[in-house]
Amino acid sequence: MPDSPALAAAPARPRLDVPDRIHNLLDAVMNLGHGLELPQVLRDIVEAAVTLTDAEYGALGVIGDGRRLSQFLPVGMADELAARIGQAPCGRGILGELISNPAPLRLTDLGSHPASFGFPEHHPPMRTFLGVPIRVRDEVFGNLYLTEKRGGAGFDADDEAVLTTLANAAGVAIDNARLYHESRRRERWLEALSEITRSLFAGTAAREVLRLIARRASEVADADLAAVLLPAPAGGDLLTVEVAHGPGAADMEGVTLPARESLAGLAARNGEAVATADAESDPRAHPFGAAAAYGPTIVVPLSQGTSAPGALRLSRRSGRPAFDDTEVPLVSRFADQAAIALELARHRTESEELAILKDRDRIARDLHDLAIQRIFATGMTLQSATRMIEHPDAAERVARAVRDLDTTVQIIRSTIFELRSAGDDRGGPGLRRRLPDTARLAAQSLGFSPSLRIDGPVDSTVPADVAEHVLAVAAEALSNVARHAGARRADVVLAVPAAGDGVVLTITDDGVGIPPKADRPRRSGGLANLRSRAEQCAGTLTVECPAEGGTRIEWRVPLPCD
Repeated sequence: MPDSPALAAAPARPRLDVPDRIHNLLDAVMNLGHGLELPQVLRDIVEAAVTLTDAEYGALGVIGDGRRLSQFLPVGMADELAARIGQAPCGRGILGELISNPAPLRLTDLGSHPASFGFPEHHPPMRTFLGVPIRVRDEVFGNLYLTEKRGGAGFDADDEAVLTTLANAAGVAIDNARLYHESRRRERWLEALSEITRSLFAGTAAREVLRLIARRASEVADADLAAVLLPAPAGGDLLTVEVAHGPGAADMEGVTLPARESLAGLAARNGEAVATADAESDPRAHPFGAAAAYGPTIVVPLSQGTSAPGALRLSRRSGRPAFDDTEVPLVSRFADQAAIALELARHRTESEELAILKDRDRIARDLHDLAIQRIFATGMTLQSATRMIEHPDAAERVARAVRDLDTTVQIIRSTIFELRSAGDDRGGPGLRRRLPDTARLAAQSLGFSPSLRIDGPVDSTVPADVAEHVLAVAAEALSNVARHAGARRADVVLAVPAAGDGVVLTITDDGVGIPPKADRPRRSGGLANLRSRAEQCAGTLTVECPAEGGTRIEWRVPLPCD
């Protein structure tokens, strides 16, 4: 048969009389009604057709898009013969004639028909032909093809009547099998959506929910590869494979592709499903590292409100049937679930951040209303009691305790300010987050933790370039203390005075102090670096040795920095 590999060859059988043929036809019709799995139903139809008409070869062709055959099912064909003949027919020649004119076609010599143009290499010879369409609810589903009536005779009107009757019964059987398939698929779909919903409400991480969605969508839609694509974290016109399910999925995750030149980008941009029959030949498909060859592919957008930031993509291996119209809404529902997962994850993150900020506000309020007020009251009581203390040493100790309490109040106020501004890192971590890290690193060299106090709105008023200088000066000064001072205590104070005196960084220690200038090494690189950084910002560096011992370094620059 033109445009067809060899059809099934069956052993010779004696010609049946009319009662036997009617009995066999009824048996065949009854047997077709028992099957519910579509692939087996289709094979049973061809086998029954070959038996009832005493044909040597038979096949069933399923009509797909573009009035071409999407499936071709021969019965009993040897695998090696099919391999030698090559690709299955797509619906040209005599087979295409039946597609164009869906009516019974009976030929005594198919080679003489105008639509015939010969057979492919290794194809067995064929002369007689009988073909009838199979209709499912007034729609042509496919065609039954029979060739080479045994005994050398041609197919007659009885054969045509038997095959037409069988085709009518086949249409009912196919419709039942499709309905069964749809009901089973809908059942699996509901089970999958139920599992995803439970996972969403259980608080599962968004990435794991997306992974579940990809796996379940692939199973229900009978796809070989599934992927969820989202906008790339780095921005730009790129999409990233967030999760994937299928062969080589681990290698695909994290791969980026251009949004404007891809099926996924087109679906996300237009908010509509996009499909291609062959991903290998479509430049928009972008295999993103898939080792296997994929053909039918469908991409649906992940819609969130009025935007579609990503897409869900499903692919089948080359040679498999394309996704039909009933599968597009199905896949779209999974995409909706993925969008819900992303939206819930975003709200969950915002809720957690809000809870943290509220807790920080509560702590800050309690510190201000309770701790500071009590400490301040205690300090006032001690200060008033100092006048009644006659012994000088005792009076000095009380005065020192008052000063320590005042310092404690300043530290707590700095902590309160840090708590209330710690959640605002829109420009990256500020000095209130970074300077404590610098102090913690210095503690490894010092052998103790330096005290740290931050006063004023440093993050909102200190420019980024000055902040880098502040961090470097603090690190250098604490390093000098560790190497030269032999100190047991170091205090770091960063302040932005309300009077507009710029930013002031003060480092004080109780070590041996700085030797006189004449006794210092000729190359005092540490202090020179600190002074250089101050001068770069039109500021000053002051180094003092207090009477009580140690060293006090004050690094001051104006704001804003020129």
